[in-house]
Amino acid sequence: MSSKTLIQHNIAYLDQALELIEDIADEGYTECRPPFFTSGIGDHLRHIIEHYQCFLTGCESASIDYDSRKRDSSIASSRTHAAEVIRDIMDGLASMNPADKAVSVRLDGSSTDQDAEPWSQSTIRRELQYLQAHTVHHYALIAFILRLQGREPSPSFGVAPSTLRHRKAATHPATR
Repeated sequence: MSSKTLIQHNIAYLDQALELIEDIADEGYTECRPPFFTSGIGDHLRHIIEHYQCFLTGCESASIDYDSRKRDSSIASSRTHAAEVIRDIMDGLASMNPADKAVSVRLDGSSTDQDAEPWSQSTIRRELQYLQAHTVHHYALIAFILRLQGREPSPSFGVAPSTLRHRKAATHPATR
């Protein structure tokens, strides 16, 4: 899959977030129900959005630092603000040069401060794949929250593309 295609897929996933934001009330966007979920839909979207922001910022310098997220609580509390930021990210992705290049990536998975080198080598394509998978993962959590709120998400929301293809093949086997 080309970088251009991956950019388009990521934009499509972000468009799903815009559709969700337009379709949900403020209360549903910010609701938390401990112990079932302590992070609401807005919190998950903030997390997704900030990964995209780090990606776009880091592409310019070939150094993507996912740990430098701003953790902007207004994204989690304001559907309007979240939608504005998502549109900016979609514009940023759409204007990207689709050429693949090497980048350094920081995503510290250590539970201690003793990891002296949390940076690794990657590519723009691989990071676009990561962002897509990361977004789908959080959409699955959002789908769970929606169901607890009595709302049924679309059948493809929060489901990995490979799973969707598998389900389609299982229900419509190719004739041989």
